[in-house]
Amino acid sequence: MKRVVTVWAWIGLCAATPAATQARAQAQPGGGLKIAFISSQQILEQTPGYAAAESTFKKEYQGFQDEAQKLRQQFDSAVQTFEKQSIALSSSAKQTKQKELQQLQQRLEQRTSELQDKSQQRQRELIQPIQARVNAVIQGLRAEGNYALIFDADSPTSNIVAADPSLDITPKVIERLKQAK
Repeated sequence: MKRVVTVWAWIGLCAATPAATQARAQAQPGGGLKIAFISSQQILEQTPGYAAAESTFKKEYQGFQDEAQKLRQQFDSAVQTFEKQSIALSSSAKQTKQKELQQLQQRLEQRTSELQDKSQQRQRELIQPIQARVNAVIQGLRAEGNYALIFDADSPTSNIVAADPSLDITPKVIERLKQAK
């Protein structure tokens, strides 16, 4: 789920970037900029469809983990068998078995990497439509409210130390997402 946080940091950046280029045009008469912030984690947890996507991903991820663990156990078993039999094997037979173990280890590592890539791809497939909806809502609220900047308070790179709660548009984002359901 760390990747999800990174994704939300990206969404926060996307929400702020177009606004930053228009900041001068949207400056308020007093010279200040209209800004807001969101809690991406709170939005994520309450976005319609997210819980189902997360549940689907967890089930599929468990399947990936189970397959990787099964392969690891097969490799460990082959290593143990080799270690037990190595005393009785000739030098050439040992070398042959060691090469087989190396090939098995390479296949294990390759398959584990494939499963990891497949898992990440699946997570992106499940989360991308949700991200698109959230980003569209944030952009819409930014335009409607004439916000120059919208920050993500949950972003690991956020420098927000304290903020006026009245600048929090998280409830508005959540409300719009639920209405668009």
